[in-house]
Amino acid sequence: FLVPDPSTLVVLPWRPQTGRVARLFCGVRRSDGTPFEGDGRAILEKTCARAASEGLSFGVGSECEFYLFETDERGLPQKIPHDFAGYLDPSPLDKGENVRRDICLTLEQMGVSPVSSQHKQGPGQNEITFVTSDPLRAADNFLTFRSAVKVVSARSGLFASFMPKPLPDAPGSGLSVSFTLSREGRNLFEEPGKAESFCAGILARIREITLFLNPTANSYRRFGGAE
Repeated sequence: FLVPDPSTLVVLPWRPQTGRVARLFCGVRRSDGTPFEGDGRAILEKTCARAASEGLSFGVGSECEFYLFETDERGLPQKIPHDFAGYLDPSPLDKGENVRRDICLTLEQMGVSPVSSQHKQGPGQNEITFVTSDPLRAADNFLTFRSAVKVVSARSGLFASFMPKPLPDAPGSGLSVSFTLSREGRNLFEEPGKAESFCAGILARIREITLFLNPTANSYRRFGGAE
């Protein structure tokens, strides 16, 4: 059974005002009301609750890269980048400025707060950065972001690709995630050894993390390169 989370209800800005369409996230439960083991959102909620029981709170920030490609007369994606600008290039070299602006304004209407946007190193490659928030909200915001990027890009006659390595000879795209860890409002990473211990915990599970964060063959084409 799907159990809606009313706090995530948002009207889609790109749908008509008459007969508006809303979106919300749901939990997945079994018929007896217990959480479904494969519900990733429930797993994250449980993990956050466990951290809170120990007096810990996490902050998660993200920076996501994606490519914009031209489309043909039928709207199908082509292997032609939207532009050939480089890292932090301004307009007119950076043709993605207006698209990124529209994406950011759309996200703000949906309660998601971008910090900045920029052109990255690859041709047609862009990045948007978000404010730090709690883990569950950060995950929800990221799914909202991907949906908004796809829709706004399509409305601009472009195709947005989140593939790790869409062009073999160009930089790959990644999702950078930053963490903060606090107890009673105190940043634990400022205490000696805490940041090192945190990193050690990640490295102890790096095999499993690598498996889950690189689920496609294209994921591994990004490994071993400059980016």
